[in-house]
Amino acid sequence: FFRQLWVNGERRTRARHPNRGYLAIAEVPDAKPDMPWHQGVTSFRFAPGDLPALAHPQDVEVLAFTRWVETRLPVARVETDARRLHFTKRSTFKLDPGDPWFAEGAREFLDAPGEWFLDTRQGRILYVPLPGESLARFEAVAPVLSELVQLAGEPDRAVANVTFRGLVFAHSEWQFPGDAERARQAAMSWPAPVNEIGGFAQAAVGVSGAVRAEVARHCRFEDCAFERLGGYALELGRGCQSNEVLQCDFRDLGAGGIKIGETAIRANPAEIARANVVRDCRIQDGGKLFASAIGVWIGQSPDNRIERNEIADFYYTGISVGWTWGYDTALASNTFVAFNHVHHIGRKSDGDGPLLSDMGGIYTLGRQPGTRILSNYWHDVAGRTYGGWGIYFDEGSSGIVAENNLVVRTTHGGFHQHYGATNLVRNNIFAFARDHQLQRSREEEHVSFSFSNNIVVFDSGVLLGGTWKNDRFVMDANLYWDTRPGAEPEAMRFSGATLEQWRARGHDRHSLLTDPGLTLGERGEVRLRPDSPALKLGFRPFDLRGVGPKR
Repeated sequence: FFRQLWVNGERRTRARHPNRGYLAIAEVPDAKPDMPWHQGVTSFRFAPGDLPALAHPQDVEVLAFTRWVETRLPVARVETDARRLHFTKRSTFKLDPGDPWFAEGAREFLDAPGEWFLDTRQGRILYVPLPGESLARFEAVAPVLSELVQLAGEPDRAVANVTFRGLVFAHSEWQFPGDAERARQAAMSWPAPVNEIGGFAQAAVGVSGAVRAEVARHCRFEDCAFERLGGYALELGRGCQSNEVLQCDFRDLGAGGIKIGETAIRANPAEIARANVVRDCRIQDGGKLFASAIGVWIGQSPDNRIERNEIADFYYTGISVGWTWGYDTALASNTFVAFNHVHHIGRKSDGDGPLLSDMGGIYTLGRQPGTRILSNYWHDVAGRTYGGWGIYFDEGSSGIVAENNLVVRTTHGGFHQHYGATNLVRNNIFAFARDHQLQRSREEEHVSFSFSNNIVVFDSGVLLGGTWKNDRFVMDANLYWDTRPGAEPEAMRFSGATLEQWRARGHDRHSLLTDPGLTLGERGEVRLRPDSPALKLGFRPFDLRGVGPKR
């Protein structure tokens, strides 16, 4: 059994309904009003005409998308008259009416060029060729292995000083864990019984890498290609220290690009993943099986460097750092994220999506003293119902500096802090978010963050979203400008307050509401007029042309 097929080097579509786009869940009978959001369901109703009659419903898998996760749901039976699908697994979280879904794997769905169907009863593959394809020059590859290469060290006997250069790692499959303990870890112990869950609570974290390492040190992947894969491409897990991933290409990924570290906090220093480098790589076109997967994911792992990469075309977050919700013990400190070009997150460059919510160009969790996010270009980030942010400090994110970043075209804000402390957001440009430009989501007694010497330019939505009531934040020496024709600076509101009222509360006393004389280019060019008032506020000009891989 396999879910993927490549023909002449290109991924082909498992027979799918609908062929393009998505359907919307009509009703969720199992979802009671008092039901917790993280409790999954085992059925939903579809709209009239949304599903054809099926000779073998058990062949079908439904992919449903809600909040920030996907769920893969094998069909148990169909109530045709009631328009209700029943599944053998439970959704990761509660599904809601309107959530997108599609179905795959049935013979009835085989109706478009490039689609294929695995007939397990007859032991055949049925394939509809693309125009011009013939059997004279035809190579079809079905994957077998979920892991292609393992580096298997132990704390007292590490795999060390191994270099992989110029290799192509391709054609891997992925299945849900059969082992109960691994399934429990993958599901992060959410309340549903482990073997019932059809997905993962965040980031497709239970999906392993096609190349997976444990206790590998001073190893190098250089000029390699990771492509046509069913899961994550490369996993530097337990005890992986001082490894380098240089000038590699990652593309056509079932899940994400690179995983560094684990969800577990290790007490033995030899078992902590740390000080790994990802530089000059292109990590693109992921989420083919697991939409919630991430370009570069860092768990409980300190001292890593993510530099000069291009990360693009993922349905969820580009870079994720940290795996502690709140202020408890966390290891993902001193991370250096610099000169990366991260774009088309949530909605891919071909227009597909958004499917998920609550994402960022970069997403952080927990205490992270020493983490720096410097000189990156983030653009085109789109959430489905909420949460398409550029720089997103989620639960407990603390001790982080974000400086000299350019954030352009997000759906819900250039910057968002859910809650955290001692973060510095300075000398960045946040431009043209759709709904609001900056968001703060929780009141706390300590100071949430300092936001200074930034330029915020917008042509839709409002300046501030969320809650700004308790004044436990610092904002000053910023420049704000609404570019809409007829917009008057004195009409700008700061969470309902006029500028004078806002200043009386202690905020933005030296900030300006005026045209910065700013010109932005699609390649990260930033130009300020020599007489820009932002310069008088202390803004230090930067230009991000050339961010991304240096080959």
